[in-house]
Amino acid sequence: MRKIIFLLSIIMFFFKTSVTANYEKKIYDFSIESITGETINFKDYKNKVILVVNTASYCGFTKQYDELQKLWDLYKEEGLIVLGVPSNSFNQEKNNDADIKEFCEVNFNIDFPLTTITEVRGKNAHEIFKWAKENYGKSAVPKWNFHKILINKEGKVEDTFASMTKPMSKKLIQIIEDIL
Repeated sequence: MRKIIFLLSIIMFFFKTSVTANYEKKIYDFSIESITGETINFKDYKNKVILVVNTASYCGFTKQYDELQKLWDLYKEEGLIVLGVPSNSFNQEKNNDADIKEFCEVNFNIDFPLTTITEVRGKNAHEIFKWAKENYGKSAVPKWNFHKILINKEGKVEDTFASMTKPMSKKLIQIIEDIL
């Protein structure tokens, strides 16, 4: 029995999926352009929890904007930043920032920060998405729109959530509350 437990322990060690990252950089070392052209410096978000979500206007998950706004309204005073990153990486976004901004404001009353249209996958991905993949692994790479990357107060990736995970899900809210 001890041999089996020992062998299982060795196998589990070699096949563990947790990521150990060096984090030569943290999210605070980056910036991104806002949807209105200003620079969003992540250093301004130090000691805050950041939920980065790649968004798209023509996606089946677009209704998640409602819950993202609700999440922002509930937790922004406690230090949560919701950052929408419009992306056409999956060919489901409008052609320009002005149209996206109007769409979000008119249809969802969005007032959390949005970036300019940004690539989130592959060699042309914005550096924050490359950084997340490098430090957290493949689960940080958006597989579709409304993928969520949760950054903790230390500026490191805390967890990632697939598009199917709703912003107001118990799972996501529990982790946000735990790290706020």
